[in-house]
Amino acid sequence: MNQPRQALLALSATLLLAAAPAHAAPGDAAAAKALLMQGVAFDTVKGRGKVPAYAAFLKETLVKGGFAAADISIEPVGETANLHLVWKGRGKAAPIAITAHMDVVEADPKDWQRDPFTAIEEGGYIFGRGSEDNKFDLSMLVASMISLKAQGFRPGRDIHVFFSGDEETDGLTAPLQAKQAKAAGVALMLNTDGGGGTLNEAGTPIGYRMSAAEKTYVDLKLSVTDPGGHSSRPTGSNAIARLANAAARIGGYRFKPQLDEITRASLAAEGAKRNDAIGKAMLAFVANPADAAAIAVLRADPASVGQIGTTCEPTMINGGHAPNALPQSATLIVNCRIFPGVTVETVRDELARIVNDPSVVFSFDLGWPSPPASPLRPDVMAAVAKAVSASRPGVTPVPSMSAGASDSVFYRALGIPSYAVGGIFSRDADKFSHGLNERIPVSAIAPALVHWRTLITELAK
Repeated sequence: MNQPRQALLALSATLLLAAAPAHAAPGDAAAAKALLMQGVAFDTVKGRGKVPAYAAFLKETLVKGGFAAADISIEPVGETANLHLVWKGRGKAAPIAITAHMDVVEADPKDWQRDPFTAIEEGGYIFGRGSEDNKFDLSMLVASMISLKAQGFRPGRDIHVFFSGDEETDGLTAPLQAKQAKAAGVALMLNTDGGGGTLNEAGTPIGYRMSAAEKTYVDLKLSVTDPGGHSSRPTGSNAIARLANAAARIGGYRFKPQLDEITRASLAAEGAKRNDAIGKAMLAFVANPADAAAIAVLRADPASVGQIGTTCEPTMINGGHAPNALPQSATLIVNCRIFPGVTVETVRDELARIVNDPSVVFSFDLGWPSPPASPLRPDVMAAVAKAVSASRPGVTPVPSMSAGASDSVFYRALGIPSYAVGGIFSRDADKFSHGLNERIPVSAIAPALVHWRTLITELAK
């Protein structure tokens, strides 16, 4: 989508005038909001070829904000693209990386109350696809970098900024950037896509989660084949019946609960805040991961069950070729979210033992790596704590494990510790990422700028 050149010039000029590293000045917040709203206008959905245009817009904004054009590269990858900026430092320590993704999930205008690719400010919110995921923190990061650059800040170490182009779909761009990060000797990665804080219904900050681990996503395919035949002459060997039995066994199976340093910290913090049966169960599970009563309570809670181990659920089934014929084949998809450090093969073999039918063939195509959790580095923990305290006084960050997937997995797979440390604070009622009428509170902008400026200056001073 074409962007008015005068708007870009005005945006860059405002960013260059930004000041005050300890707080978000009005000029900072206004410029960051403009950058976000202009970014939403690029419909960077798979198949539309708009990611390269958005990357070019970001590069031009960064160059006008004081960064050298030679330090910013845009690499085409099919119909999408990657952006890579090297902010050169003084060589005091190994480089770090900061990542974001430029693409967004599809949005059908006829389903939305407003045009999803025209950012609209209304009632204290900015509406539009990508206003939260991930163009909010991407824009806050860019605005913060330009503000720091204008103040004369020079990092003590190189900062590699990587913007990927297909995180929401094929995931082909981030692995290329992870390899670049590895080759550059990057010591750790900060991911803008994840983490973040929660506000209660009154708008008071009540917590912040720093994601240091992700569960592995994999779809297991179970297949059964059979000669089939006429349905009036049953053979006693029915492909659909055998697969249905496998589905029932898997649906009723529960993996052994697990706990690591990250989920121990997150469950302890969440349990301490709650005054209900789930909160008590969290604390009991942390104290004793074999506590059967606590496990039963957490397994019954959809929001908690994924935090205490691997989950696998049948999600799709297909079989048969005619209503009057015995099925010749049937397939079942079992979606698994695997606890960090557990291999897909281990989960597959465990389910095969549960199914206990050699005619059921298990297969999978693992499109994502399965890395372990990142260590809780003291320097990262201290920087995140300072950033959260500066932007939202009184809030203490807690490590967490994400059930979703992000670009972090590709960096962890190469041995680069990765941490999702987004600057968004929002109410649960305002979380519409990937959904209809996605929005972000305007009031989230100024604190997010403080968050990112503090993180950058702390980890790259």
